[in-house]
Amino acid sequence: MDFVADAFEKGGDYMYPILVVSIFVVGIAVERLVTLFFRAGIDRRSLVDTLDKLIRHNQIDRAAKLVQNSEAPLARVLRAGLNNYDKDAATIQLLMDEAALVEIPRVEARTGYLAMLSNVATLTGLLGTIVGLIHSFAAVASADAATKSTKLAEGISEAMNCTAFGLVVAVPALVLYAILTARQHKIVDDLNQATVAVYNIIRDAKAGITRPT
Repeated sequence: MDFVADAFEKGGDYMYPILVVSIFVVGIAVERLVTLFFRAGIDRRSLVDTLDKLIRHNQIDRAAKLVQNSEAPLARVLRAGLNNYDKDAATIQLLMDEAALVEIPRVEARTGYLAMLSNVATLTGLLGTIVGLIHSFAAVASADAATKSTKLAEGISEAMNCTAFGLVVAVPALVLYAILTARQHKIVDDLNQATVAVYNIIRDAKAGITRPT
């Protein structure tokens, strides 16, 4: 910790904007990780198979209860259809589509900021590096021979520490962005597939169509 504090102090004024960026990165990453991997986590295949059996056996109340207590986006979308099972199939589809339009932006919210903050951290570190080098060469130009090497070393230290801190923030932010983006794409794909599957099940059940097992 002493090494980190010393490096932060030597990095100059531009370390503080990077620190602010790092706080935003941590906050967004924690919120998105909890939301996408825990709150939104649901086994699409198992849920659809269970709903298929319940709906085809006309156990609509049990099917609705199955998704009633879950706060996963997929469950909320299917809930919109199952809670309106008494309506016609076209209306049920519209209600699920409407719910999906609400849920998908929630799934995709704020993740894109991680890529932006990664770039901000990198560029702020680069700006700090350039300023540090300017300070270094300016100090060397006006310093006497005995202190030139010291001033040069201090300026280069400021520049390199700022670059390093910027990259330390930027690289994890970019990795987290890739992980979270892949996860949210899976959630959206599951949502779309499950919505179509459940709509087809409801439509067939209303029409009295049975599928071969």
